[in-house]
Amino acid sequence: MRLLHTSDWHLGRAFHRVNMLGAQAEFIGHLVSVAREREVDAVVVSGDVYDRAVPPLAAVELFDDALHRLAALGVPTVMISGNHDSARRLGVGAGLIDRAGIHLRTAPSAAGTPVVLQDTSGDVAFYGLPYLEPALVKDEFGVEKAGHESVLAAAMDRVRADLATRARDTRSVVLAHAFVTGGEASDSERDITVGGVAAVPSGVFDGVDYVALGHLHGCQTITERVRYSGSPLPYSFSEADHRKSMWLIDLAGDGSLTAERVDCPVPRTLARIRGALEELLADPGLARHEDAWVEATLTDAVRPADPMARLMERFPHTLALAFDPQRSPGDPDVTYARRLAGRGDQEIAEDFVLHVRGAGADEHERAVLRDAFDAVRADETVREVAR
Repeated sequence: MRLLHTSDWHLGRAFHRVNMLGAQAEFIGHLVSVAREREVDAVVVSGDVYDRAVPPLAAVELFDDALHRLAALGVPTVMISGNHDSARRLGVGAGLIDRAGIHLRTAPSAAGTPVVLQDTSGDVAFYGLPYLEPALVKDEFGVEKAGHESVLAAAMDRVRADLATRARDTRSVVLAHAFVTGGEASDSERDITVGGVAAVPSGVFDGVDYVALGHLHGCQTITERVRYSGSPLPYSFSEADHRKSMWLIDLAGDGSLTAERVDCPVPRTLARIRGALEELLADPGLARHEDAWVEATLTDAVRPADPMARLMERFPHTLALAFDPQRSPGDPDVTYARRLAGRGDQEIAEDFVLHVRGAGADEHERAVLRDAFDAVRADETVREVAR
């Protein structure tokens, strides 16, 4: 069975001030063309179909167009919701859409109920594990402490239990939206840390033939059978070195697989340039970036006049401008933002305790802070879904 694995469409998202809807529509057309030309048997979409719980109308219309085109092609499609999606909204009408060969799996309670497709070698069971916010699903899975590993492990127990009831030659595919250990993050993914832990070990998924992951935006191979497709388009300059693609997976009758990367059309390359303004404007080696979307970091000791306007004379698609003057770490002018760069909420809060009290937080206090941040994020998720 030939699978086309994609994820993290983020329909409705912009790239800085650039509307990406046209590029997203071009990707949908590319996806349909690949499914047709490469004779794909099933498309799997591993979450973050939309960029937010209540997407703009234009994004909903594009999603509707994608579903109609895939259904018209006669290629079964299995989709799950991600942490950016509203699972309930995405799953509206799932029962009816299911009849058209579009299988939306957005309910945690259905983790052990697969979509079963057939090929000449027998059955392939597709299990959809939507993004599982630990605080919201721990009761569903009967786990005592909310954590990514515990709820995913419980969901996978249901998968393996169902698989054990099926014919021995049944192959299995799991769609999941999670941060798996060994994956490399970028700046454009929303933090899903719970209890100080963001990642889960790949061993959680043992016992299935292929795991189609979503959440991280870089195409990655965690193990031969556990892979991220990555996002089809860039959504932050941290993705400048990404090769945007999908996985074409051939799953043989004996469960062995081969994988091929299929490139996605990207509207414009990304470039991150750094240096003093005059150097950037004069450097002949930067000519290759003149048609790229550019993020420029200026290192001038004194902020130059009209830097963005001057940069755009040479790099007309400059979208982001930052300043990082070359000063010593002890310089009082080093900004608060620079001191916080790369530090998470937990670290910043613990630094604050140390600053105001003169002694760092103990283990109990660190646990209280973690629980507070987890509760705030879970509450934000509930509020977003309820809007």
